[in-house]
Amino acid sequence: MISSEFFYFLIFCLFITGILFVDLKLIGKSSHTMTFREALTWTTVWVTFALLFYLFLLFHGEKIHGITTMEKLVEIRDKFAPNLVFTGNLQESIKLYCNNISTEYLTGYLIEYTLSVDNIFVIMMILSAFSVNEKYYKRVLFWGILGAIVLRCIFIFAGAALIQEFAWILFVFGGFLVISGFKMFFDRNKDNKIEPQKYWLVKLLSKYFSVFPRYVKDHFFVFRPRKVYITPLFIVLIIIEFTDLIFAFDSIPAIFAVTIDPYVVFFSNIFAIIGLRSLFFLLMKIIHLFRFLKTGVSVLLVFIGLKLLFHHWLDEFGFKTIYSLYFIIFVLAVSILASLIKPKNEVDTN
Repeated sequence: MISSEFFYFLIFCLFITGILFVDLKLIGKSSHTMTFREALTWTTVWVTFALLFYLFLLFHGEKIHGITTMEKLVEIRDKFAPNLVFTGNLQESIKLYCNNISTEYLTGYLIEYTLSVDNIFVIMMILSAFSVNEKYYKRVLFWGILGAIVLRCIFIFAGAALIQEFAWILFVFGGFLVISGFKMFFDRNKDNKIEPQKYWLVKLLSKYFSVFPRYVKDHFFVFRPRKVYITPLFIVLIIIEFTDLIFAFDSIPAIFAVTIDPYVVFFSNIFAIIGLRSLFFLLMKIIHLFRFLKTGVSVLLVFIGLKLLFHHWLDEFGFKTIYSLYFIIFVLAVSILASLIKPKNEVDTN
């Protein structure tokens, strides 16, 4: 018999796969530079899907784990949300559980979406350093995101299993996030550059594969008699995948600071990831307006890391997930507002 978790996981994966297939075969079939209006439209579409899923969890969140009895509800509560206190009434308890799981999802989604900003900075730098034509950005980012979904799935469920077995790993995650946050803050104004020919991953791929000497439209491979070449565009794709793997070490532990339910972590993470491509094109047009956004992201990393390090004490004092959501929104709002009030050119001239 198929478990409720597996059923919704399968439906979710089929839904995401269907959307990506439509995007690849119909909407994104022709290579072109995505306009600001198109990027804004698709960003709105992905955010809308994410918010609709939030509403599903708010009103029917108990279905994810197949909760129909008080015994099952208490079992799931003890496993993933031990701080919840139920009244004894099944309907009221389910409502409380749904409020909690939907808030965890929304907070995790917002964290992942925010942390994606730094990932976007690096992707911009990679595409620029390798002189990729803008009209091929969509194809590279599509396959990059597809690979990221697979890698995140493995990371999330492996991480959840480790946390269930070794609770002290949360402290390791917390320390790592605090260090990452401080490092990002102190490095925020550094002009990092990539020299393609000297990049270690380029050297490694060139050593074991035949690399075609130039870009061939949006192709990743070039087929010649008895020989297959990888193109520079494929190398760029691999570098972007590797970059996302590095960023996953920040973003996934960050969401585990909100919930240890692997399904909530997965849903929030993947919804944020599939919206990354449109967000990339949106921010590419206006990123210069948000000077302090990276500072805000570093503050959030430190906050989330400290929350993991002191989660036992925070739980005792009744610290709720909704407080994290409020703080994240506050930091983002201050970062954006400060950027608009004091833009980059004004700061530089002081």
